[in-house]
Amino acid sequence: MEKRIELNEYLGQAFDRIPVAMIVVNQRGEITRLNQLAETTFGYESAELIGRPVEILIPSRYRHAHPSYRQGFLAETSARPMGAGRDLSGLRKDGSEFPVEIGINPVQTGEGPMILSVILDLSERKLNEKRIQDALQQKDLLLREVHHRVKNNLQVIHSLLDLQALKSKDSELIGMLRDSRNRVRSMSLIHQTLYQSQNFAQVDFQRFLGELLPRLTEAYGSTSHLIAIEINAHDVKLPINEAIPCGLIVNELVSNALKHGFLGRQRGKIVVDIRELDDKHVVLSISDDGRGIQEDLDLDRTGSLGLQLVNLLTQQLHGELTIQRANPTRFSLRFQLGTSP
Repeated sequence: MEKRIELNEYLGQAFDRIPVAMIVVNQRGEITRLNQLAETTFGYESAELIGRPVEILIPSRYRHAHPSYRQGFLAETSARPMGAGRDLSGLRKDGSEFPVEIGINPVQTGEGPMILSVILDLSERKLNEKRIQDALQQKDLLLREVHHRVKNNLQVIHSLLDLQALKSKDSELIGMLRDSRNRVRSMSLIHQTLYQSQNFAQVDFQRFLGELLPRLTEAYGSTSHLIAIEINAHDVKLPINEAIPCGLIVNELVSNALKHGFLGRQRGKIVVDIRELDDKHVVLSISDDGRGIQEDLDLDRTGSLGLQLVNLLTQQLHGELTIQRANPTRFSLRFQLGTSP
């Protein structure tokens, strides 16, 4: 048989001193007792609330539904949060509302079953959450502006290199300026992709490659449009510290393939594939069905600035680069996420 005790004995002096607001309500919904913090929280003296319906502490727009909620609780008495999944509000004596969290517990007393409500004033928590949300919003705006400005500055450099190339008649110099311009554009597109996205921590590499590769084919002459480029990005998203070196590597290797891989060929195909493995490693491969790399060419001692840059970027990513010289020509880079400085 469930033990019944007197209300005063059950609550005792600790009831008034407990550091949360507590209110006891009988089956008729009348307030029978409240502690000191409940008085402070709602702005009433105890005598003003004893015997009054508890709905006096609830905003008027919610009062009509409250009695049915109370009866439902009395029919199935078990301790639980009130209004789970809903935002609850309390009403102070001065008419002001404030957010609350309420836990309700059944209490068996000598005066019959009653409901003990524990009320937490969430005003300070909600204020802090708003401050954090505002700070995050400001951070997002700042990051968006930073990426926008960096992108614009890189585009200015790109335009200056373009103008310099137009003024030169030295074909070798023009080629060097074009390569430098494409490298700058690759970095600019990374920042543009971040600026246009909702996630400043991750670069959508599918979107980035979709912007970069068509522009590379345009940059390398009239025959490059005959070379098909296939992109398999597998929904990979990279942190900016990995995205920039990967973007530059793609830029270099695709540029090399367009410049040297299809000489004397009418058609060809370049495949850029990037995927994330289960162990947080990423594999980036650039392959083509062109004429391949000569066996007697020492890739470690090549004078190509592009290949030197690929090796340096591989080291920056703490990755491993493997090369297949033909059938197809393939550069494969494997690195682990989160190891770049």
